[in-house]
Amino acid sequence: MSSFGRLDADVEQLLNADDWPLRWQRKLRLAPRVGGMGLKRRALFFALFAWLPLGAWALLRGHALPDGASEPLLFHFGVNMRCLFAIPLLVLAEGMALKATVDIATLFVRNRIVQPHQHAAFMDLMHQAARRRDASLPWIMVGTLSLVWIMADPVDADAHGMSWALEQGQLGFGGWWFAYVARPLYIALLVGWLWRILLAFRFFLGISRLELSLVPTHPDGVAGLGFLEYYPRAYALVGLSISSVIAAGWAHDVVYHAQDVHALFKFVGALIVAWLIVLLLPLMVFCPQLIAAKRRAKEEYGRLVGEHGRLVRERWIRNTPVADPELLDAPGIGPVADANAMYSAVTAMRAFPLDKAGLVSVVLPVMLPMIVVFALQIPLKDMLLKLLKALA
Repeated sequence: MSSFGRLDADVEQLLNADDWPLRWQRKLRLAPRVGGMGLKRRALFFALFAWLPLGAWALLRGHALPDGASEPLLFHFGVNMRCLFAIPLLVLAEGMALKATVDIATLFVRNRIVQPHQHAAFMDLMHQAARRRDASLPWIMVGTLSLVWIMADPVDADAHGMSWALEQGQLGFGGWWFAYVARPLYIALLVGWLWRILLAFRFFLGISRLELSLVPTHPDGVAGLGFLEYYPRAYALVGLSISSVIAAGWAHDVVYHAQDVHALFKFVGALIVAWLIVLLLPLMVFCPQLIAAKRRAKEEYGRLVGEHGRLVRERWIRNTPVADPELLDAPGIGPVADANAMYSAVTAMRAFPLDKAGLVSVVLPVMLPMIVVFALQIPLKDMLLKLLKALA
């Protein structure tokens, strides 16, 4: 096996190790003891664990269907969406995130962005990231933060979103289950993803401090770092989960409480901006190196193309012999058009490793549930035309 192959194997072995929550889920037989993450099994289990007790209680008490309550459980889209859709998505997203992390880490080596003399430093960063991921204390803090979140924003029995759970003006068992089991479970999973994003930020920050071998003329437009677009795409299910919970609550208000969807536009904009900042912050750490590489390349390739053009002019326009014809005959440069193309590639190089299509892949999962809400009052054709115009 080559040195690159051994390094790839070491990277995959480190990243495929289990974090603390998954190790406990393996012990509880929620995930396979050996091999695989049991994503489908765990997603189904957590969905039923969150929803089945409160659903059964609502059905037995006559709070589930329209004929038994004025605002039954099945009409409260936010509760059902959180338990049956958003929670499973946060579990299933682990598989996408793991694959993207392995792909990105190995491509830093395979594409020689990290040079052989820095492999040891790179692997040290990998070991540090693995230790942080596997440590129990951060996950205990995730649980603590989730409890603080619940205490700071308790479920209000008087809120219309909990009308399905009331018995004689007080929360029944179903309401208590939602307030202190289903909702905390969702929040804990969500905070866990914020911790994973923080881990990615710390890992990328370490890599960005290495002397990366960037290629300013690379056709991906970001000096060879185009593979970093895998990172935000891996969090598509997380963005969809967050947006679906918010949109479901708004949909209930629109359908049953005469909420005007036009008043929600500013909140959607704020949500998209906040998600972009959180998700793309780990990629921003590469901007300084990209900016510096572009500045150097413009100077270097500018001198090269300038000298090349001067020699071409002397030989073919003035018909005078040139002192150093090697530059004209260099196969790596070629004719004037090729030399100019290199400089154009440098000037077109982006300082952020994500293009418009990548940004759309981040925004679209957040927008999809919102489009459904807006479509309750705005013709779908008009709304899509506005979106296409904004993205053009």
